[in-house]
Amino acid sequence: MKNRSILLTEDEQAQRMALEEHLSNNDYNVVSAGNVTDALEIIKTRTIDIVITDYNLPDNNGLFLLEQVKKMNPDIPVVIITAYGSIDDAVKAMKSGAFDYLSKPINIEELLLVLKRCVEHKYLVSENVRLKKALEDRYSFKGVVATSSRMQEVLNIAGRVAASKASVLVRGESGTGKEVVARAIHFASPRKDEPFVAFNVAALSPGLIESELFGHEKGAFTGADRSRQGRFIQAHKGTLFIDEIGDIPVELQAKLLRILQENVVEQIGSNKPIDVDIRIIAATNKDLEKMIRESKFREDLFYRLNVVSVCIPPLRDRKEDIMPLCELFIKKYSEENGKAISGFTREAFDALMKYDFPGNVRELENLVERAVVLSRESNISLDDLPPHIFTVSGETTNENGNGLENQVENLEKRMIRTELVKAGGNQSKAARALDITERKLRYKMQKYGLN
Repeated sequence: MKNRSILLTEDEQAQRMALEEHLSNNDYNVVSAGNVTDALEIIKTRTIDIVITDYNLPDNNGLFLLEQVKKMNPDIPVVIITAYGSIDDAVKAMKSGAFDYLSKPINIEELLLVLKRCVEHKYLVSENVRLKKALEDRYSFKGVVATSSRMQEVLNIAGRVAASKASVLVRGESGTGKEVVARAIHFASPRKDEPFVAFNVAALSPGLIESELFGHEKGAFTGADRSRQGRFIQAHKGTLFIDEIGDIPVELQAKLLRILQENVVEQIGSNKPIDVDIRIIAATNKDLEKMIRESKFREDLFYRLNVVSVCIPPLRDRKEDIMPLCELFIKKYSEENGKAISGFTREAFDALMKYDFPGNVRELENLVERAVVLSRESNISLDDLPPHIFTVSGETTNENGNGLENQVENLEKRMIRTELVKAGGNQSKAARALDITERKLRYKMQKYGLN
């Protein structure tokens, strides 16, 4: 946090010094002021990441300072400190754009948590302008890799549905790029300038899903100390992408169906309906039809979501896409790591093409990033690839038959190849790892064509 600078505006010297010490001890750079005038001068002349200010100051108040900060740089988060119980002041500050407010006496742990959120918020805001254009390029259909005929079919369907308001169900294994396609549909639609809100059902416990999706009022349940907008309201006029829709609890499916039918949402703790205009794109890697038969997923909700179905094939069934994907990822991670990687050696790329990628595109991207980081040459070689690629690349247990002897030989061949790769081709080292003699290793290598 040393590069995160905080302007602390507090007229009580003892309070100011105590807060300075706590913040400095938590790796923040702190500069302080005792009044609004000095604080504004500091902001004009120094780079400030976060402002913390008392509401009551000698020459003005924190609300005025907040307004001036937002005029100079609206991306600087401002945290207001209010006297205990001054809720009206806090409400005014939040309406004027304060990031958060804290009541005196200050709870340091709570302050540090708020500051952590400020840092995350500032990072997202600073990235927003750069990412907006990058996202439009990356997630436009021209940015989706689709060399294979099967992916061309996917994009053909996605392109035709983009201009409509129809709900879309994106289906495919984990890591196939369901969110990438969902974003592409959004950015190709008339809603492209409105929010794209992604929500992963599987990432949360069932108890949190309802609150995160629908929002809640202050006091709706224990711990609800303030109102919170749910994803439906956040996505108003835009697109809500619900990932892993098959994991949504059955008891919430009726509520979700009602929102889709009536275009209204009620926050937890409120009976006031809020109109929403959203386009739903859901994704799943589960067999929803089977779940319907098992009474684990509502059939009426399925048909409401599945107006148009987009099925993304696994990477193993569209290997024509591996090369262009590799080129895309090499370019991305070479730039990020300051390297000049041009591609793969023939042997390395051959190993990739023989590998089935159970983790699909996500696994390929992680593999390429790792290889770019590790590579010492301009081309990624076999040595830069993880060993498990070679233990299964192009080799299955029935390679030469299903008998015990053949399966033992296949296992032996894979183990030898893996240890040779780990040893960088050093046969002595590989033999020691396998606990056999070099002579026996050379015999096995000749037998299995591993020379």
